[in-house]
Amino acid sequence: MVKSLDELAKIRDKAKEALNLRAGEKETKIIVGMGTCGIAAGAREVMAAILDELGKRNLTEVTVTQTGCIGLCDKEPLVDVLRPGQPRVSYGRVDAERARRIVTQHVVNGQIVGEWVVGTQS
Repeated sequence: MVKSLDELAKIRDKAKEALNLRAGEKETKIIVGMGTCGIAAGAREVMAAILDELGKRNLTEVTVTQTGCIGLCDKEPLVDVLRPGQPRVSYGRVDAERARRIVTQHVVNGQIVGEWVVGTQS
């Protein structure tokens, strides 16, 4: 399937935006547990939902990264949110729907979703 130069440029720009979300230091950082236990529990879908929600909202000042297993396998998938001036918040048993709500409520509005918190760290 041959694409026009304009179509290829749009694909390139979209790929660059996705990469920018996963690189560099920004104000807010989201870390997804992507150890084998996290992946088995659905972390790939969680990561995709977070990136999609950030993209829909055009949030470019958020860095999304991944980490390996931290030993809370029964709480996977885990998602940590670090916002300036707030403690690090770890959410457990996150699925795609919860990931979207975490972006909306915590990342955008600064309100911790208390019912899914498994720990905080100053």
